[in-house]
Amino acid sequence: MDSRLEKGAEMIQDADKILVFTGAGLSTESGIPDFRSPGGIWEKYDPSDFYFQKIVSDINARGKYWEMSSGLYDTIKNAQPNTAHLAIKALEDAGKLLAVVTQNIDHLHHKAGNHPDNIIELHGTAFSVSCLSCEKTYDRDEIERRLQTGIRAPSCDVCGGILKPDTISFGQSMPEEKMARSIENAEACDLCMVLGSSLVVQPAASVPAHAAGSGAALLIINRDPTPLDGDADLIINMSVSKVLKSMVGKFFP
Repeated sequence: MDSRLEKGAEMIQDADKILVFTGAGLSTESGIPDFRSPGGIWEKYDPSDFYFQKIVSDINARGKYWEMSSGLYDTIKNAQPNTAHLAIKALEDAGKLLAVVTQNIDHLHHKAGNHPDNIIELHGTAFSVSCLSCEKTYDRDEIERRLQTGIRAPSCDVCGGILKPDTISFGQSMPEEKMARSIENAEACDLCMVLGSSLVVQPAASVPAHAAGSGAALLIINRDPTPLDGDADLIINMSVSKVLKSMVGKFFP
C-alpha cells in the first residue's frame, strides 16, 4: 500500500470521533457535474443570473434558474452512491463517525444509508421545494411535473408565493442552525476528513478550519490543492473513491 494511504488508514484507526466534510468532488464520481470545473454548469449558464435577489425579483431569471435546476435534478435523481459514500457509511457502522457535513445537495449520503441525524446538508437539498412566503414544502417530483406542462416559474398553490428548491443560492442566507451544528461537531471531533472539496466556498469551508484550530487531525483528499493544505496532517491529491476504500477497508462488512 502507498505510504500515504497507510498513514491515512492509521489516522482513521486512531480516531474515535470523525467529522467528514464532503464537496462536489465526491458527487462527480457518481456522475453529477460540478459547477466550477471545465465543462461544469457555469460554462453553460451565467452564475450572475442566479443570485437570490435576482431570482426573487425577476421572473425571467427565475425561469432560467428553474431550467438549470431542473436539468441538474434529472441527473441527481438517478445518481447512486459511489465507493466513497459507502466507506463513510462503514465508518458510521464502526461507531467512528461523529457527523457528515456536506456541501452537496444530492442526497447521496442518505442513499448510502447514513442516518439522517448524522447528515448536515449545509447547502440544502434538491429533493424538496418550498414557498418563500408561507414556507409550504413540496416534493420535488410534484413541481417537476408542473414544469413539464410548460410552466417556467412555478408558484405556491396556497398563497401564490415564489417556489424555490431547498438549496442555498448565491446571496441567500446560510441556515444558522446547520452552521452552528457543523461548528460544534468541528470543535468536538478528533479527525476531520475533507473529501472532494476545494474549500473555497465560504462559510461552509470554515468548518474544517475550525476542526484544525480545535486540535483535530486534518486529512484532505481532493484532486486539487486547497487553501487549507498548510494546516493538513495529510494531503492526497487523488480520486476520493479510489483511495478511501483502501483506507477504510477493514471497516467494510
